[in-house]
Amino acid sequence: MTDISTQMLELARRAKTASRILRAMPTEQKNAILLDTAERLQAARAKIQEANAQDLAEAKERGMSAAMLNRLELSDKVMAEMVQGLSEVAALSDPVGEIADMARRPSGIQVGRMRVPLGVILMIYESRPNVTIDAAALCLKSGNAAILRGGSEALRSNLALAAVFHEALKAHDASPDCVQVVPTADRAAIDVLLEQETLIDLVIPRGGEGLIRAVTAKSRIPVLKHYKGVCHAFVDESADIDKAIRVVVSAKIQRPAACNALEGLLVHQKIAPNFLPKAAEALHKEGVKMLGCAASQQFSPHIEAAADEDWGREFLDLTLTVRVVADMDEALTYIERFGSNHTESILTESYGNAQRFLREVDASAVMVNASTRFNDGGQFGLGMEIGISTSKLHAYGPMGLKELTTQKFVVLGQGEVRA
Repeated sequence: MTDISTQMLELARRAKTASRILRAMPTEQKNAILLDTAERLQAARAKIQEANAQDLAEAKERGMSAAMLNRLELSDKVMAEMVQGLSEVAALSDPVGEIADMARRPSGIQVGRMRVPLGVILMIYESRPNVTIDAAALCLKSGNAAILRGGSEALRSNLALAAVFHEALKAHDASPDCVQVVPTADRAAIDVLLEQETLIDLVIPRGGEGLIRAVTAKSRIPVLKHYKGVCHAFVDESADIDKAIRVVVSAKIQRPAACNALEGLLVHQKIAPNFLPKAAEALHKEGVKMLGCAASQQFSPHIEAAADEDWGREFLDLTLTVRVVADMDEALTYIERFGSNHTESILTESYGNAQRFLREVDASAVMVNASTRFNDGGQFGLGMEIGISTSKLHAYGPMGLKELTTQKFVVLGQGEVRA
C-alpha cells in the first residue's frame, strides 16, 4: 500500500471512530464548540488571511479567472459571514435524538422514528475555503464526522481554518478527528477515500459539473449530486409586468456566477409584446447579453440569435437565454427538457397557474413571484447549508442540519412477543 493510501485509510478510520463519539455528544457541548470557534476565528483573522493571501497569489500566477479568485478570497466580509454562520448554527435546534410518529401497534409495542446522524461525511469542494467552516459546523451540530477535501488552490486557507476549529474542539474535550481536512493536494487521496464504503457513509461534491461527474463515476459510496444550476423564470400571461421585470433582472444580475442565478427566461406569447421590450431594455442596461429564439428577437434589438447549444446551458455570467412559448404546457415541456432540477420560478397573478406550476415542475425549489436566488439554506431558515442536492435520495434542495441526518425505527415494548 502506498503512503497516500495508508494515510487516507488511517484518516477515514479515525473519522469513523469519532463518529461514534459524536452520536452521543450533548447539544450543549456542540454549541459551545461552535461559539468558541467563532471567537477564535475573529482572533485569528489576520493569520488566516495571510495564508489565504498566499493561496490567492499562487492562483493568480496560474491564471485563475476573476470569478474563481473572488470565490477563493477570505475577505473581511466572508470572515464575518463565517462567524455569523457559526452562531446561527449554534442557535438552531439540534435534530439528533428527536423521536416522531410514535404509535402503539395492535401487538402492544410502540413504534416511532428517531433522527440520527448519517455517520462520516466526505465533502469535496473547489475554491471556496469558507465551505470548510460551513461544512464543519453543520456536520458537528448534526453529529457527523467530517472529512473535508478542498481544492489544491485553497489548501493553506483550509488548513488554517481547520486549525482554529481543532483548537475549539480540544478546548471542549472533543477529538480533532471529528473534523479533518485532507492535508495533501494529491488527487490520489480522493480516489482512495472514494473506495472506503465501510468507513464513509456519504460523499457531497460541491463545485463544477466536471468535478461532480468525476466523483460520481469513481465513488463506491452514495453521492449527493448537484451537477449544475440551469434555472428558469416563466412569465405567465397574467404576470404583473413591473413585478416580473424586477424579479427577472435581480435573479440574473445579483450574483450571476451562483448556481441559483437565472439562466433562462420563458415568456408567454400573449404577454411578450408588452413585457419583452421593457424587460430586454432593463437587462441590457445591466450588461446582460440575451440569446433568444426568432420570436423573441422581434421584440428587442438587444436579443441576439441563440444557437442550439445555448438552450439548457449554465452560463454563470451575464448571459441569458430568452424564449417565447405558446402556453404553460410548452413552458413545462421546455423546463422538463432543459432544466437541471435546481430552481424554477413562475411570475403570475393566476392562483390556478401558480398551483399547477408548483405541482408539475420537478425541481428542488419551485418559486411563485420570487427570484430563483432564494434557493439557499440561509434564505430558507436552515442556517448554513452544506450544498444543494438535485438528486432525490435522501435530500432534495438545500441541505441543512436535518438533511444531514436520517431516521431509524425505535420500538418500545413491555415483554411483547410476536404471535
